[in-house]
Amino acid sequence: MTEYPDEPELARRAVRAAGRAGFGRSCHPAQGRLLRVLAGGVAGGTIGETGTGFGAGLAWLAAGALPGTTLVSVERDPERHAAAAALFAGVPNVTLLRGDWTDLAAAAPFDLLVLDGGGQGKGAEPPLAPRDWLRPHGTLVIDDFTPMSSWPPTFEGEPDEARLHWLRHPDLLATELRLAPGVATVVARLTTLPGT
Repeated sequence: MTEYPDEPELARRAVRAAGRAGFGRSCHPAQGRLLRVLAGGVAGGTIGETGTGFGAGLAWLAAGALPGTTLVSVERDPERHAAAAALFAGVPNVTLLRGDWTDLAAAAPFDLLVLDGGGQGKGAEPPLAPRDWLRPHGTLVIDDFTPMSSWPPTFEGEPDEARLHWLRHPDLLATELRLAPGVATVVARLTTLPGT
């Protein structure tokens, strides 16, 4: 297993736990670096994450979070939730929920929301409504895309409707960022105020 010198210790421990459990979808270090930077822009606000997994992405977020910032993440799998809860037991500004991604709505609105385990609109699942989840001018991160190589973007030979949804969303200013050769994410900012 490759270790990265700038990887936070909690992220490293989360990736090791994920590897022991055969969970191969931990936060890529390039994605983690982006999350750490974005978390640093939330001063005293709230950061949310769907899909804690074993806690690697949450560890990157926590590493970048400024004092007074709270982090809330939700995981539906009992084993992954228990492992992440043990990992973050001594981190007072982190709250872990066990449940479906929609259970995170109780902690909204967010200054930064990372969609890693639901709400993205991938597959048959409907996407969340940004106005219901974000504070005015809040930031949304939707990961686990391959870098776009054509327009419109495709997935398995068909138009990538999930990616297009976010890139064309009327309430968002969005772009895709290539973070590594095979890794891309969409970062968006809520541009309209709720209720307008």
